[in-house]
Amino acid sequence: MELLGTMRPDAPLLVVAVHLEAEHLHTDHPVLVCGVGKVAASTALLSALAHTPREFWPSKVINVGTAGALKDGMLGTHVIGEVHQHDLDGRAIAALCGIDPTPMLSLGEGPALATGDAFISDPADRRRLAGMADLCDMEGYAVASAATKIGLPVTLVKHVSDDADEGAVRTWVESVSACSEALGVWLKSSEGLALIGG
Repeated sequence: MELLGTMRPDAPLLVVAVHLEAEHLHTDHPVLVCGVGKVAASTALLSALAHTPREFWPSKVINVGTAGALKDGMLGTHVIGEVHQHDLDGRAIAALCGIDPTPMLSLGEGPALATGDAFISDPADRRRLAGMADLCDMEGYAVASAATKIGLPVTLVKHVSDDADEGAVRTWVESVSACSEALGVWLKSSEGLALIGG
């Protein structure tokens, strides 16, 4: 975990998984590099906020990063409308305890994102997850859940890096720099500026 810049109440906190995703954002806003996966994402965000006085917390949290496409034709940058946790069996846990720990989180209009602690690169996994979402990542649900539970507005913005298939690892490595550039351009677009309040 690394916080680049200083949190302040008049600006959002941008959250990325790895430095490569932040490389070309070219922003004055603080950026939290949380690490890969759900545990890293939630603990990094909550730890950064816990070490910051409440009056200096950001105006909102924006998770920007890469995502795999679960459906053909998904390209470009997307503001996520709903996010699911795909690798915890909420129904089984609900049957045991009466509470589903994996509720779908509704964030507004836009495509659905499936988050889990696996890099999706198997066509069978892609087909299975396409039944619940359009895109997949490894941090979005955790960031959204943590921010929501402490009362901070949250938005997920994902740029498609690969097709979540057998070529996904190679494609992600080759495209992450271009994805960071695209996210940096998006943050300075009218849609991005409206979202971040700038």
